[in-house]
Amino acid sequence: MGFGDTAKKIQTLADTAEQMYGRLKALRTEVDATKQTVDETSDRVQSLESELAEQRALLEAIGDELDIDPEAVIDTADIDTGGSATGEEAEAESADDADSQTSAASDTGTADDTDAADG
Repeated sequence: MGFGDTAKKIQTLADTAEQMYGRLKALRTEVDATKQTVDETSDRVQSLESELAEQRALLEAIGDELDIDPEAVIDTADIDTGGSATGEEAEAESADDADSQTSAASDTGTADDTDAADG
């Protein structure tokens, strides 16, 4: 009877090893696909960065010819660096910004009036 139990254990071990091998093979395939995707994405990013640099150089050259300071334009531009927003979200954010600026200006005006009255 000892040999029967041993044979059963060996068969269980072999079945488990086959399952593990199948999982490992599937995982290896996933890793290879992910690596390929990362490589392709990296190539796209490099291409886009190169294109962006070319466009920036062209815009700066055009700006120089038209006596436009690119840094001043960038400083005055409302550039969203946190990600893309839909048109409705951008309008809502603009409205919120305008409201907060208006309330800040009125708060500042009140504080100035109080300071002026004290002085």
